[in-house]
Amino acid sequence: MTSLGPAWPERAAWGTATSLRAWQTAAMADYFARSPKDYLAVATPGAGKTTFALSVAAELLGRRIVDRITIVAPTEHLKRQWAEAAARAGIPVDPTYAAGKGKTSKDYVGIAVTYAGVAVNPLAMRIRTDNFKTLVILDEVHHAGDALSWGEGVREAFQPATRRLGLTGTPFRSDVNPIPFVTYDPGDDGVPRSRADFTYGYEHALADHVVRPVLFMAYSGEMQWRTRAGDEIAARLGEPLTNDLNAQALRTALDPAGAWMPAVLAAADKRLSEVRRHVPDAGGLVIATDQDSARAYAALLKKIAREAPVVVLSDEKLASSKISKFADSDARWMVAVRMVSEGVDVPRLAVGVYATTTSTPLFFAQAVGRFVRARNRGETASVFLPSVPTLLGFAAELERQRDHVLGRRIESDEDLMDAEAALLARAEAGEGASDDLADGRGSFEALGSQARFDQVLFDGATFGHEGEVHVGSEEEMDFLGIPGLLEPDQVRALLHQRQASRRPVAADEGGAEQVTAYEQLAVLRRELNGLVAAWHHRTGQPHGVTHAELRKECGGPAAAVATAAQLRDRIDRLREMAARRTS
Repeated sequence: MTSLGPAWPERAAWGTATSLRAWQTAAMADYFARSPKDYLAVATPGAGKTTFALSVAAELLGRRIVDRITIVAPTEHLKRQWAEAAARAGIPVDPTYAAGKGKTSKDYVGIAVTYAGVAVNPLAMRIRTDNFKTLVILDEVHHAGDALSWGEGVREAFQPATRRLGLTGTPFRSDVNPIPFVTYDPGDDGVPRSRADFTYGYEHALADHVVRPVLFMAYSGEMQWRTRAGDEIAARLGEPLTNDLNAQALRTALDPAGAWMPAVLAAADKRLSEVRRHVPDAGGLVIATDQDSARAYAALLKKIAREAPVVVLSDEKLASSKISKFADSDARWMVAVRMVSEGVDVPRLAVGVYATTTSTPLFFAQAVGRFVRARNRGETASVFLPSVPTLLGFAAELERQRDHVLGRRIESDEDLMDAEAALLARAEAGEGASDDLADGRGSFEALGSQARFDQVLFDGATFGHEGEVHVGSEEEMDFLGIPGLLEPDQVRALLHQRQASRRPVAADEGGAEQVTAYEQLAVLRRELNGLVAAWHHRTGQPHGVTHAELRKECGGPAAAVATAAQLRDRIDRLREMAARRTS
């Protein structure tokens, strides 16, 4: 991977000149200095990968290095979005082309297709690629590894290409099947890892004001549900639980019939109102698990916001037009299942609710990427999420760059249908959320839920009031009411100020303010669990192993029954470990 190089040559007449950001100029300089057949650019969502790729395309066309362009995108909506962006750059692209079609109008210089479309007839695509000097742009190239047929189709169809440009902005999935046309180098542990030619991460984009800073608003609360065996369980969302119990608690929280979702949606709507005081057209997005949940959340939002939200269901015929219409409006809310998972450009989105049981690094990064596109300096994004260790860990590790790691061999397309893929497939079919996420075996019944404000994650730090914070309270509004137009350092200072300004009051005989032992222990356990989750996502070490090592080094029983002093020792020890690893 290289950084800023010499200025790239003067643009030819093809296409319209576009003002490039510093990273795009640097990537252009590197690309044309090396002129490689294959090039992989990794840039954080919202950084402007499309503009970079079309600038490369215009220059290659102008120099007559290529005379045709093929753009491969994950979805039908995105290929049309690419065609619209290309048209603005003066490059006519046909988004209706099908592999069996053979020819397209001579008015077009390029075509836009999906990965699935390539897999249907890779030979036809290969013939077209071979007949012209072709630049292939592989948008979100990690999708070429989503199924063996997709990867094999991409390899067969585009092997004869003159140039291939891979783009991605999200962490790769881990498996042993290499993504076509991506270079792999041996890692320190001997495991091959993908090598990008140019990387522009979230941390750098934030410093350049290319993306917005993100406030993660985490909500916990009490959950009750009934398992398949008929057992009724009560647990607190975010407390130390087994993986199965965490999944069940999360599923209970997201049940639209409970009290948790209405409370969190109401809090998110309050936050959106605050943001719209400074950014009048700011919009919100709820990401749901399935179509039934999406419709139910929309009904709740209509009552809360007194305005019917836009509902976008997976692969419905009007999905693309609905998203485009919402993007150009000043409507408050949109509720969607999958159409906004990546690449969809709605710059005015400023508030999000992560209301899905899908909890993988890939999907989380894609979802958060919908809110970080910067328009004006000072705009911030706010994402509301359940206070579960996995998601808190993802939020804490937002700035981490992930490579594609070759690990377990995938022998067939069926092997690749992991929990996330299976869930999304069912969601697209309009079915309910996967019962497997409930108790690992079958039926599940949510009995009730209550929401509590837990904490705010920002810039790698956590902020929150000690003890229980009820929704609708002044303590919650301390954070929901943060102005929607602030620089990152101002947000950080304000969070510190508001955290320090309020503490739960329990007067002792001398009138001093105290925090009850229960409240203190609850806060310390949540902080420790969040740090352990972040350590897991940084190192891959299982949560239980980390807790065991901390107990061994610091002494004391399990976290659930440890004293405040013992918990503080473990928190300090883990922070020391994280600091040493970073340095």
